[in-house]
Amino acid sequence: MRRKRWYDYLWIWSIVYFALGFFNILFAWLGMIDFLLPLAFAAFGGNKFFCNHLCGRGQLFQKLGGELKCSRNKPSPRWFSAKWFRYGFLVFFLVMFGNMVFQTYLVAVGAESLREAIKLFWTFRIPWGWTYTAGTVSPWIAQFSFGFYSLMLTSLLIGLIVMVLYRPRSWCTFCPMGTMTQSICKIKNH
Repeated sequence: MRRKRWYDYLWIWSIVYFALGFFNILFAWLGMIDFLLPLAFAAFGGNKFFCNHLCGRGQLFQKLGGELKCSRNKPSPRWFSAKWFRYGFLVFFLVMFGNMVFQTYLVAVGAESLREAIKLFWTFRIPWGWTYTAGTVSPWIAQFSFGFYSLMLTSLLIGLIVMVLYRPRSWCTFCPMGTMTQSICKIKNH
């Protein structure tokens, strides 16, 4: 049996991140760590070390689906790993991220007011106002928090759904960050 390393416990980070955002939306900014570190590892290391060892979300899916048996453990559809699907999902994800940044910009310039809501699956608006006290920070900072937490929570839910239906880390086959880091590694190693 392999000895546990410090990074084998990063699944706890995922739980802590979502719990903190439930109580104070400004903690959503901590999710930028999960956005920037994989890209940095790929750009500077030319590998997917982050995805394979440091991704708390992947570890959480493995813990829930594998160790706690919350997964049917069935093979995922082949199209999950198809290039057209992975890159299509990445483009969709980047468009949603761009829209979130644009909404943040509109709040920053005063064209829109702060929306204290989380949008699940980019569609369902859920009031989340208890997590933010107006005037604590600039409205654009709070708007980014709500938007980013929405994105992170939606991707977590998609990952949990495919974890239950298929293998524990099925999300990893089409994760937008994984697709981006894989592309960076291919470019760097050529």
